[in-house]
Amino acid sequence: MKQQRSNALFARARELMPGGVNSPVRAFRSVGGDPFFVARADGPFLFDVDGNRYIDYVGSWGPMITGHNHPRVREAVERAARDGLSFGAPCPAEVTMAETLTRLVPSCEMVRMVNSGTEATLSAIRLARGATGRARIVKFEGCYHGHGDSFLVKAGSGALTFGVPDSPGVPKALADLTLTLPYNDFDAASALFDRSGDDIAGLIIEPVVGNANCLPPREGYLRHLRELCTRHGAVLIFDEVMTGFRVALGGAQARYGVAPDLTTFGKIIGGGMPVGAYGGRRELMEQVSPAGPVYQAGTLSGNPVAMAAGLAMLELVQEPGFHQRLEATANALCDGLEAAAQEAGVPFTSNRVGAMFGMFFTESPMVDSYAGAVACDAAAFARFFRAMLGRGVFLAPSAFEAGFVSAAHDEAIVAETIEAARAAFAAVRQ
Repeated sequence: MKQQRSNALFARARELMPGGVNSPVRAFRSVGGDPFFVARADGPFLFDVDGNRYIDYVGSWGPMITGHNHPRVREAVERAARDGLSFGAPCPAEVTMAETLTRLVPSCEMVRMVNSGTEATLSAIRLARGATGRARIVKFEGCYHGHGDSFLVKAGSGALTFGVPDSPGVPKALADLTLTLPYNDFDAASALFDRSGDDIAGLIIEPVVGNANCLPPREGYLRHLRELCTRHGAVLIFDEVMTGFRVALGGAQARYGVAPDLTTFGKIIGGGMPVGAYGGRRELMEQVSPAGPVYQAGTLSGNPVAMAAGLAMLELVQEPGFHQRLEATANALCDGLEAAAQEAGVPFTSNRVGAMFGMFFTESPMVDSYAGAVACDAAAFARFFRAMLGRGVFLAPSAFEAGFVSAAHDEAIVAETIEAARAAFAAVRQ
């Protein structure tokens, strides 16, 4: 594929932006090569500035669950933009969004809109600390909750991709307040709470990990964490920025039947616009300013254009059979990839939860832990990534990121992807 214009843009960008990008994993450093620059997107496709077309399994890292540039979302944005881009005062769409979120996610009796997933998670742990009067937070190896200081301890996503899960610039005193557990380890969680439970303000987890590839919870694991938090008076926080409205209409908490105290959202509730939210039990949320003493504010929170896009997206995902069709697509894709790998003699397995999926180059038949994810063959993934990109399929440019299907990925698109994968697996073996 020709990339002259993308290469020229990247050369300019490297002089002006760290690494030439505004988010680290976009730089392609862990997979090799230079990134392409997108000109437009439609349905399941991205089109770059050189005219190349790619089947997209990144989906802007999750929010494009109905496909890119869906006409109902676009039209909602256009209508809202005609009335102004930002008010700095309440607008009706904020109330409708709050009504929608609290109806679809029963554990959220009240919500507060913010501008990103990172802002939502930072606000949630501040609320947990303020509500409990405790300082320590528990997170999990490989889970990524944004770039807040408390979270960059054994983090996933770009931090894991670049091999620096403990970032310089995070004060040791703050890092010492973050306790880290191995995901899916029942005994380790019990031991930590037995030892430090009275000091723990809250536990935050991606209920399905999407930032150390796609790792589903073991049977009963989330309920075990719920019981530990309840017993020790800690706040259970589900980071559903990625899983919310994607693995089920009510998110991972609905899929697994476990109610957290607080939930963080992003991605889909903005329909592609920058947005986030956190919500939970009324007695917790009423401690947020101005109702209570825990301060949090945002000039652009509840932005009218972002609310319009998110509400249009949430209407679409409530259509009958929507999530069942998505799950069937993810299953067909993963089954096809596994069959293609087996034909090529390449050690490979996949995970899939709802519309999320993960690819692992390993002899192991199942990967459901951080240790298992980092033990996989990242070099083999990089070869596969480049081979697929050369055949017009765009996967997440990291062996430690989940992939996403959308409603626009139909049977023909999946078949085209699997055909590309047959040749790409052969390239991996060489």
